[in-house]
Amino acid sequence: MISKDIMLGAPVWLATAPPPPATRPVAGPVETRVAVIGAGILGLSTALALAQSGVDTVVLEAAGIGAGASGASGGQVIPGLRFDPGELARVWGAAAGRRAWRFGMETADAAFALIRREGLDCHAEQRGWIQASDTDHGLAEARRRVDLCRQAGQDATLLDRDAIVAKIGSTAYRGGWLHRSGGTVNPLALTRALARAALAAGARVHTDSPAIALRRDGSGWAIATPAGRVTAPSVLVATNALTGGLWPPLARAILPVWSFQVATSPLPEPVRARVLTSGACVSDTRRVLRYFRLDPAGRLVVGGKGTAAAPRRPAQFALQERTMQRLFPFLGALAVTHRWGGQVAIVPGRLPSAHLLAPGLWAAIGCNGKGVAWCLAFGSRLAEAIAGGGPGVLPIPLTPVAPIPFHRLRRLYVAAAAAWLRARDRLDGTGSAGHGGRAKA
Repeated sequence: MISKDIMLGAPVWLATAPPPPATRPVAGPVETRVAVIGAGILGLSTALALAQSGVDTVVLEAAGIGAGASGASGGQVIPGLRFDPGELARVWGAAAGRRAWRFGMETADAAFALIRREGLDCHAEQRGWIQASDTDHGLAEARRRVDLCRQAGQDATLLDRDAIVAKIGSTAYRGGWLHRSGGTVNPLALTRALARAALAAGARVHTDSPAIALRRDGSGWAIATPAGRVTAPSVLVATNALTGGLWPPLARAILPVWSFQVATSPLPEPVRARVLTSGACVSDTRRVLRYFRLDPAGRLVVGGKGTAAAPRRPAQFALQERTMQRLFPFLGALAVTHRWGGQVAIVPGRLPSAHLLAPGLWAAIGCNGKGVAWCLAFGSRLAEAIAGGGPGVLPIPLTPVAPIPFHRLRRLYVAAAAAWLRARDRLDGTGSAGHGGRAKA
């Protein structure tokens, strides 16, 4: 039985992340070459690349560094996109689909290379990512994914039941596959380290500076904040699930969904020796996704999709706590010390997208749960495009924004979709144990 000790709302990462760099709100009129709205991983990695290439850059953050999903995620660095090259070809065309797939599979390596190159202090460990499954379809997809990766020179391994039990310490799955480029970080520490690196490169980062209006200003753009005004020829909107009313058509293209997570106290050594012994992080193929990892102190962190509304009560985390016990029934009376949530931007196509909303106004949305690796790798490409390279340097094509019909009913959408997906998981034979599901991730 898991005890009900609780720290509701504070990510476990706060306990071990170095403090953020000193910043202050923007004040008065400010001019810059590029303004970035949002100091998450995407906004800061783009700002870092821009500043390092000599482009004057200002970053505006509504709250503190890493206050959004970037600082509250599971910290899993997962390569790849949800779909395979053939499926991407049907969306973007054959050449663009192959290019996007290859870039996606290289994002985790690119992310860790950036972390090493910049000396980002974020407890990074590149010990692999496992996608686990308990359905025939999921195991077939694992075989297909491994074949595709090997054909492309990727380091991937098929895992049978014995192998996956040995690596994760749970008998809940029949198999899966391992991609060795994956790994883990402290996402809050990573976001703060990116801000520190961007500042050192010459970018100006302003916290407590929400963008309350975005308007045309001659040939460029003007961003109003409570105490200042920033003008720039080019703007990147990197607010993802928190876009709100800043650019309504973009906000209507996103379904903000809360992802809930729980973390235990450090596992006792006899238990620690049985859980995730390979050091890899894990997500599974259920439609209602589950993911789990250990942090450097040996805490078990388990997460999954929550609701369309922010968590308010410990009881809302019951699913994650049941998942923990079903995966690792030998945990015993282990204290859950942290419960928190973060908003993930889900888009209907389940693929990341990039947009040129108007001349000089860029946006990127829809990480769909793989934001750490994707945003770290994509930021440098986005910086190159904004600085003058144009859309052709991006690994995915620019697409028109596609607002979701009846978006004001989004909470009903999310609730209905979650109920339907849970039912599908049960029909797949998952039952109360909650195994298996679709193989896409």
